[in-house]
Parts: sequence; structure tokens; C-alpha cells
Amino acid sequence: MPIDLKDMAAPLDAAAVSRLLPHRPRLVALGEPTHGEDALLHLRNALFRQLVEEHGYRTIALETDCLAGLLVDAYVTSGTGTLDAALEHGFSHGWGASAANRDLVRWMRAYNARAGEEGRAATDRLRFAGFDGPLEITHAASPRPSLTALHAHLAAYLDPALLPCTAEESDALPGEDDRWTEPAAMTDPARSCGRSAEAVRLRLLADDLTALLDQQEPHLRAAAPPAERETARLHARTATGLLRYHHAMADPSPARMSRLCAQRDLMMAENLLALTARGPVLAHAQNAHLQRPKSSMRMWQGPVEWWSAGALVSARLGEEYAFLATALGTVGHQGVPAPPPDTLEGLLYAQLPEDRHLVDARRLAAALGDPPPAPRTSPWFGYAPLDPAHLPHLDGLVLLKDVPES
Repeated sequence: MPIDLKDMAAPLDAAAVSRLLPHRPRLVALGEPTHGEDALLHLRNALFRQLVEEHGYRTIALETDCLAGLLVDAYVTSGTGTLDAALEHGFSHGWGASAANRDLVRWMRAYNARAGEEGRAATDRLRFAGFDGPLEITHAASPRPSLTALHAHLAAYLDPALLPCTAEESDALPGEDDRWTEPAAMTDPARSCGRSAEAVRLRLLADDLTALLDQQEPHLRAAAPPAERETARLHARTATGLLRYHHAMADPSPARMSRLCAQRDLMMAENLLALTARGPVLAHAQNAHLQRPKSSMRMWQGPVEWWSAGALVSARLGEEYAFLATALGTVGHQGVPAPPPDTLEGLLYAQLPEDRHLVDARRLAAALGDPPPAPRTSPWFGYAPLDPAHLPHLDGLVLLKDVPES
């Protein structure tokens, strides 16, 4: 039976998102099926601006290094540094070179500075956050920066006798940073230092420092500025998360890559949950990091499965988490042609006239019935088509019909 989409779809904007959701969530997650396409990031930027101006959102969180992102946040909130420096050093994966990311950071800074010489009140400023760990495809960062920053925060406000080590010890124990960032360790667990005697000691130290942060919360809340406490919490999460990740890198078992993917998304989830304490957040990442069903991919070790950050956050926030997945029609410059008509993307591509649409995913799933259409296959490895079986688990489906070359 033909399906009429006109009552299930609307041009994508914040008003359409608001109509689709029963209330304002603490976290709206916008997924993308590929990286590196500015058209998707401009779509994200436009939605964030509308959420800011019409619905009171103040934080955007991107799939980029959470520690590097502090530089971008300092620039957009107070003008610290320069736009070029924020883009060069505040994004991981080389994404600071994106014109759309430059537009986002420039607009956020202008918005915060728009209210005169003093700028906006702290509670009304736009905030930027990376919510990924300090991780790249080829390596993971040393835990040293987060450990030393956490130690410095505690040492500034507590009796030194309470700390489990000195600043010199916390700085020396990790050894040379190159041993942590060894690229060969990603595919060869024997090259990882993640289960060395020093790494085991560091995991205990990170746990002790984090426990001290918790134990001294009443005193620290009275003595330390809120921004410092928030950053210390970020460093605590990052240090413990990185040490778990390095421990998994040294694992020779067949479950190694599943553990690494699971640990990365756990770090993402913890960062997202912490950000929601500020107020409502728009998060943007690859669909697989934000979906509710279990994520999967095939790697050199075989199939890998894990629970994504979105699945973990959804389990905690319930209806206060909303996920909008994005599907694409064509990506001509990457050799992805118009989708076959018997696929989900093909149905949407044929019926929806505008370039950007928001579709009621659950109504569409009910109309399609069971079984859903077969998944689309992509001739380009960089694009992951939407799994039609996931439709009932989405709050909305975004369609970008044609992706121009960035």
C-alpha cells in the first residue's frame, strides 16, 4: 500500500521539533550518518540557533575532544584567545578546518558579546562542549593532563595531608606521553602500556583523587568557583575513563574492540549527563553514538557490538532524552546516487519535495508495518544508511535530500 508522507513530515526547524516532542527534553541529540560534510553541520547550526532564540537552549555538545573543547568554550564565553586558535586547537579529528564549525563558533561568540561591553550574564551565555574523550582513531591520549589538573584543583583547596600523592608524583608516574599515544597499540595489544605496573598504580590514584573530590564536595562547593568544580569533575571523568580505555587496549581477547567502543561511549554518556546539569543541551554526533538500539560495526577483528552513549543516556533520562537521526538522499561527490525506491531513503526521497525535512519516525514505522524495508547499501564506506528497524526507537527522522560538496 502506498504511504502518504504529507501528514508525517514538515520542513526541519525548531518549531517542527517542538511539535513532534511532548515536552522540552533536557537533551536533544541530532545524529549524522557521515562525518566531514559541511551541509550536515550547517543544518545543525541552523537548528541550534533556533533552539537558542526560541526555546532557551544554551549549550551545544559535539563529538570532539572534551578537553580541547575547553579552549573553544573559553573563547565563546569570554573572548579568551582568538577564533583561529580556538578552531585549530579546540577541535579534534581535524574538524576545526570546517567552515561550518567556524561559523558556529563565530556566531556563539557574537551572541555572547551582543549585550554590551560586559556581555551576557553568565547564566545566559552560550556554552560549547566536546563530549568525546581525548581519543583518535589511531591512539588515545595520556592521562597525565587530567590527572595533574585534578590534583592541582584538590591541592589548591584541601589540606595536603589528604591527598594520596604529591604533584610531582602524579606528574612523574605516567612516564613519557609517547608510550600512551603509540599508534601501533590500536591494533596490537602487546604494544599498549595500559596494563603495566604504572598504569595499574595510576588507575588506583585516579580513583583515590576522584573519591577525594566526592568526599570533600561540601567544602569544595563553598570554597571553589562553580566553573572550577565543573572542570575538575571533567578531569576526573577523563582520567578514569582514559585509564580504563588504555587497560582495554592491552586486552588480547576477542572482546577487545567491543570493550574499547563501549568505554568510549561510556565516557561520552558521562560527559553528556554532566552537561545537562546546566540546562537543555543540543548534542551532535554520528548516529551510531546516539541511537537507542545496540550499535554495531565490522572491524578487522570481526563484528563489534556495544551500547552507545545515546542508549546509556536514554536509560538514565527516559523521556528527557530525544534522538533525531539523519538520513541522506544523495552524496554525489562521494559516489552515492539517489536511493533505490524500495528503501526507506528512497521512499522519503521520492515524496518529500523540500531539501530538509523532519519526519515523525514512529508514525512512519507504524505505516510501513513489519517487516520494515530492507536497509539501503552505500557504495561509499563513509556513509552509514539508517537501519529501518530503528525507526520505532527514534523521536524524529531528519532527511537531507542532496548533500553538496563542502
